[in-house]
Amino acid sequence: MSTPIYTENEITEVRPLLNEDGTISAEGWSRRPLWQYSRDAVAAPWFRIKEWDYYYVISPELKRGITFTISDLGYAGLIALCWVDFEKEEVHQLDTISWFPRGGIFHPETAGAAGDNHRGRSERSPGGARAFSPDSGRVSFSNDDISLSFEAVDGQRRIRVSAPDMKFPDGSKGLEGELVLNQPPELESMNIATSWKKNRKRFYYNRKINNMSAAGTIRAGRRSYFFRDEDSMGGLDWGRGAWTYKNRWFWASMSGRLEGTPFGFNLGYGFTDRSPASENMLFYDGKAHKLGEVRFEFDPESYYRPWSMSSSDGRLELAFTPAVDRSSSTNFLIIRSVQHQVFGYFSGIAVLDNGEKLSFRNMPGFAEDVFNRW
Repeated sequence: MSTPIYTENEITEVRPLLNEDGTISAEGWSRRPLWQYSRDAVAAPWFRIKEWDYYYVISPELKRGITFTISDLGYAGLIALCWVDFEKEEVHQLDTISWFPRGGIFHPETAGAAGDNHRGRSERSPGGARAFSPDSGRVSFSNDDISLSFEAVDGQRRIRVSAPDMKFPDGSKGLEGELVLNQPPELESMNIATSWKKNRKRFYYNRKINNMSAAGTIRAGRRSYFFRDEDSMGGLDWGRGAWTYKNRWFWASMSGRLEGTPFGFNLGYGFTDRSPASENMLFYDGKAHKLGEVRFEFDPESYYRPWSMSSSDGRLELAFTPAVDRSSSTNFLIIRSVQHQVFGYFSGIAVLDNGEKLSFRNMPGFAEDVFNRW
C-alpha cells in the first residue's frame, strides 16, 4: 500500500462547510471550528447522515474514568455510558437504542419522526438555514434506562447523567451525577473536514478538544467519586458527516498534565481520504502542534498486548500499555459494529513545533480500533 502524501492544508478563515453541490468547500484542518455546518446543505439521504457528541473524563488520582455518547445515525440513535475502573481494570457499560430518529436527536424540528424521547437545540443562521455550533447549545436524551444531557455555554460544558439501573459487580446499581468541563476561549483544538475518494459528497467534519479540566461528582453504585479540576481532564469528540456504508478507523486520545502543564494528543487515521490533512496533533499549554501521518502497531488478535505508535515526521514515539478493553459487537444484518476502545497508559517522547522535546510516562488515555457497517 502506498503511503499518502499529506499536504496539510490549514484553514484560517470562517467558511460554509459545504458547497451548493454538497462537496466540502475547502478540505483541510484548523485550530478552531471555522467551517459552518448546516444539515440542510448535506447532499445525502437521512440514513447516511451521522451526528454525534462523545465526552470522556479521566482522573489519575481516582484511577477512574467515564465516557458519554449521544449519537444520531439516521436509522438509529445510539446512547452509551461507560464507567472505567483503571484500578480493577474493569469497565461497566450501559447502551440504549432509539430507532429511526432521522436527525431528530440533534435537530428538534425533525424530532416528530422519532418520538418524544430526545430533544436538542439549534440556532438559525441569518438566511434561515439551520446552522449548528460545536461550542454552544444543548442536546439531551431520556428513556427508562438513562437520562443524559450535554450543555455548552460561556466556555463551560456541563454533563448531567442518571442511569438508575446500571449494575456493578458488588451488587449495587445506579450511576448519576454532574461534571463540568472548562473550555477557555484560547484553547486550541483539532478540527478537520475531509471526504471519501469514491464519493466527494460523503464527508467527515470533526472537532476534538483535549485538555479540558473537569470537576464534579459521580455516584457509581454505593460510592461517590469527586473529580477535581486540579487532577481530572476531559475531551470532546464532536462530529457531523455523511458517511459511506463501511468503514474502519483507528483513534487515540490522551488529556492530562505533564509536570503541571496541560498536555495531550489526538491521533487518528483510516477514515476518509486524508491527503488534504491528518487529524494528528499534540496539545501543550493550550496550543496545538501539528503532526504528520501516524501509524498504530498492535495485535488485533490480542488487544491487551502492548501497542506502539509513531509519526512519519519523527516527532512522536509512543508505547501504549493496555489496562482494559471496552469491547462491543452489534449485528443487525445491514448494521454491524465491532468496537475495541482500549484504556491504558501512554509513555513516550513528543516534539513540539518549536523543537522542544517532552518525555512522559504512564499517562492514562485510550486507543481504539473500530469497524462499522451502517
